[in-house]
This record gives sequence, structure tokens and C-alpha cells, in this order.
Amino acid sequence: MTKLSVNINKIATLRNSRGGNTPNVVQTSIDIQNFGAEGITIHPRPDERHIRYQDAYDLIPTIVTEYNIEGNPIKKFMDLVLDVKPTQVTLVPDSIDAVTSNAGWDTIENQSFLQEVISEFKRNDIRTSIFIDPDKKMIENAVKTGADRIELYTEDFAVQYAKGNKDAIKPYIESAQLAHDLGLGVNAGHDLSLDNIEFFGHNIPHLAEVSIGHALISESLYLGLENVINMYLHKLQK
Repeated sequence: MTKLSVNINKIATLRNSRGGNTPNVVQTSIDIQNFGAEGITIHPRPDERHIRYQDAYDLIPTIVTEYNIEGNPIKKFMDLVLDVKPTQVTLVPDSIDAVTSNAGWDTIENQSFLQEVISEFKRNDIRTSIFIDPDKKMIENAVKTGADRIELYTEDFAVQYAKGNKDAIKPYIESAQLAHDLGLGVNAGHDLSLDNIEFFGHNIPHLAEVSIGHALISESLYLGLENVINMYLHKLQK
């Protein structure tokens, strides 16, 4: 079964908008795992507009499933990850002022940089994943970086699926199979939701993990966090 990792950035955004500690990021992490999710994801950014770097430390004792930290491997981020030592680090090439992640790595142009970064994380026994578009050349070159997994950037699928274009799944199927054949694990994330997760999850081969935040938290405003997590888990069953 594909694991569900819940990105709690939006919980931190809501907390930061008012000050104080409500909603409590640490308690929410505990609750999400108790509700059945198999992982917690955070994506700290340099301006700490949602998850703060201190949150990454505060969450350590609460995570009994898998801990995934996403981000652009600038020095501050790398120091944080090496200090926290999560289960997995997902490298994302987002700019400092990006509202959200909007592109995967060019693994050809950035091969040597990624090799250096990934080797440092792997020396510290941290599983590495790189955010990547469903592009066969990029996936083929991802192997050369030393990454353990890729995370397929799924925004295009989500946009096209919402328009009724189910064929948009095809490059993701091919990319996942290629990655598996090359020895890479397959994760996915970005704009996956209750509307599209079942179709996506049932069609993508070898899908190890999905990381979902914005949609899941938004849906929870109407349906409740525990209920929504279990809806995702049900839809991910094959």
C-alpha cells in the first residue's frame, strides 16, 4: 500500500497568522499519525513563513512513523537536515520567494551539485529523494546523482485531470516504471487531492509514498482531519 505523508505547512501558516501556538503544530503531528497517516512532511523556507526551523526540532520526539523534510539545499537547510536527521530529505529546486514548488530538478544541468549534496545526506543515513518532472531524460540522469527516490511533480496531472483529461496520467505511469526499472523508489506530490488520488494511486506502478498538504488540510475544514486522512488511506488501497 502506498504510504500517506501529510504536509503540515498549512497548520503552521494558520498558527503564524495569529501569533501564539494555535493550532499547535506538534499536537497536530501527533494527531495525524494517530489518525492513521504513515508520515509527516514539512517544507521549511528561509523566511519561515509557515514551518519554522525550530518546528523541525520540536517535531523530532513526536514522529513515530516517517519524517520527511523538503526544501532547497541551501546551507541553512542542509545544516538543519543534518542536525535533525529525518527519515527522508526531499530536495526541491524552489527559489527563495516561491509561493509553492513549481518545477522539478534539471538533473543534467545540476548533476554534480546534486551528487555532492546527496552524498552528504547519505553519509548520514538519510534517505534522499529529488523532486522531478515526469521527464524520462531527467529520471535517467537522476540515477547518476545517487538519489534513493524521485518525487514526481504532479501539478500538470492534477490540472489536466480536473479538465477531464485522464490521458494526463500516461507520462507519470511511464516515468514511475522507468524509475523502478532503474532502481529508484517512486514518491509523488503536489495538487493531489481527494478528487484525483484514487485514480492516480491505482494507476501509478510502484508508488511508495504520496505527500499531500494543501488539499488535505483544506478538505479537512469541511470534513474533519481524521475523516479526511482515512478517506485518503481508503482511496490509496489497491
